[in-house]
Order: sequence, then C-alpha cells, then structure tokens
Amino acid sequence: MVTVVVTLIGWCSVPLFLRHFAGQVDAWTSNGWRYGFAALLWMPVVLMGLAKKNLPAGIWKAALVPSAFNIAGQVCFTAAHYQIDPGLLTFGLRLQIVFVTIGAVLLFPAERVIASSKVFLAGMALVFGGTIVTVALDDDFGAQSTTFGVLLAVASGLLFACYGLSVRKYMHKAPAVTAFAVICQYTAAAMIVLMLLFGQRMGADALAMETDQFLWLLVSALIGIAFGHVFYYISIARLGVTVSSGVIQLQPFGVAIGSLLIFGERLSSLQWAGGVTAVVGAGVILWVQHKISSRKNGVPAPEEPPMVPYFEPMGRPDEEDEPATEPPEGDGPESGDERHEAF
Repeated sequence: MVTVVVTLIGWCSVPLFLRHFAGQVDAWTSNGWRYGFAALLWMPVVLMGLAKKNLPAGIWKAALVPSAFNIAGQVCFTAAHYQIDPGLLTFGLRLQIVFVTIGAVLLFPAERVIASSKVFLAGMALVFGGTIVTVALDDDFGAQSTTFGVLLAVASGLLFACYGLSVRKYMHKAPAVTAFAVICQYTAAAMIVLMLLFGQRMGADALAMETDQFLWLLVSALIGIAFGHVFYYISIARLGVTVSSGVIQLQPFGVAIGSLLIFGERLSSLQWAGGVTAVVGAGVILWVQHKISSRKNGVPAPEEPPMVPYFEPMGRPDEEDEPATEPPEGDGPESGDERHEAF
C-alpha cells in the first residue's frame, strides 16, 4: 500500500509544482527542461535495448502516433496551469476517463458491451454533471483567461485519452517500460525544439533561477515523469488495478487541499460537491469496467496496468481484447484509469 500512496502523493505534487514554476519560467521552458531531464533518465532503457538488439521490431514507427498525442496533450496540460488554479484543473480533468471509455468503445469491439450498462451511463452523467458544476461555479467563470484555461484542461484530457488509446492500438506488443522510454525520447525532442522556438530566451530563463528552484524543477520531472510510473506499476503488481486506480482517483482532493494551503485557492462548498460527484462517477465507471471484465470469462479481471493518469501519461500497452481503463506529470495522474503529468 505504501507504493500506491507514494504514487498518489507524487502525482498530487505535479500540478502544484507546475503552478509554482509558472511564476518563474514560461510553459515552453518548463516542458523542455523537465522532459529533457526525464528523457536522460529513461535513455538507458533504450540504449540497453539497442545494445542487446531486443527492442521490439518497428517500435520507433509504432511510437509516432502516441508520441504526437502525448506532445500535444502535455503542451495543453502545462499551459492550463498558467490560466487556472490546480484544484479546479484536476477536478475538471475527470472528464478524461469519459474520453478514454468512449474511444475504447469506438476502437475496440470487446469494449462495446459496457455502453449498454445503465450504471456505466449513470457514472458518465455524474462525471459530466460534477465537472460542469465545479467549473461553472468558479468565481472567475466566464473570464477570458479562465475559459481558455478550462478549454486547455479539457483538451489535454482528450489528447491524453487519445494517447492512451493509441498506445494500446499501436504498441500493445511492446513492454510498458520500453514503450514509454521510446515515447519519452520523442516527446523530449519535441519539447526541446518547441522551447528553443517559443521559450523566452530559448529556455535560458531556467538557468537564471535560484539554484534550489532549478533543482526542484528537475525533481518535479523525476517525480512526475520518471519515478511516478515505476511506483505505479509496482502498486499494480502488488495490489492490482482496481485498488491502485481507485486510490489514484483521490488525486484531485490532494491537489485541491495543497493548492489551498500553498496558493490560497478556495473552492466553494458547491464546487467541492461537484468535484466529489465527478470523482464518484469516475469510480463508478472503473467499477463497471472491472465487473464486466470479470464476467466476460467467468474469472477475475486480469490485473493489467490501466491506461495511466493524465499527467505525463504513459499508456500501458494492453492486449487489444482487454478492457480499457482510464489512465497521471503526466507528469498525470494519469489512465480505465489515468496515468502519467503531468509534471
């Protein structure tokens, strides 16, 4: 249980780190340095595979589509932190599980049975209704920056959902760690190029940060993109998908509390009620997926890693006939469950 709690704490810290650094570096610079550092940490996995000549055939080509979605999702996810507060953002990201499930139903025939479940449809309604309430009751709702931030958050959830689904479709034969290591290299390359093109002083602002702040920027990449996923997989191996993904659903509460203590972000009682409703809806969707999977063969559902959380998503290459779950720095919580930040 310790590993899943560590994962939860790590992924709760991702949006808080991003919000903190928003006052010191621009989003392009943040992404470039964090993913660049993370790629260095994951590069040994790729180099060992090349040295031993045991990388799955065609993995570099297979990773192109998932990487494209991850890059776009990460850009939107990080940019959203420059427009709205972390608590509002993470509650809004509960919509990702809906996007993942709808995509799975459309892409994988084995998933379509879930669409006939009234309980599942009720769960989707709770996620949508709770999210709308949480966002609409924000004091700044309707302001241009808030509206743009919400749109960025929703877009990142959609793109991370596409990321997880494309990993499942194109990389289901590759080991999860190898798949993410390759995707991380592509993503880092793109983030560094974007930083050089659009970052203030081509990303050099990060070098002007106080030493301890620069180190925390790198630590945030370590927590959100690298170690978070390692601990998540350990949790799944020891506790199973249902328990692990269920605990991760608590992430928005941790982020909201942290944002209150650090940044003074206050959600109203009705917004908290809406957020709780959305999280309960996500839990219902996960429960229905698990139950239907269990009945499919008359045996307990396979405890395979779900599609990672929204931040720093690292979609698990599941077999195509296995039910999908929502995914994290992301750096994301982030996938149905979430997986990688989102950081």
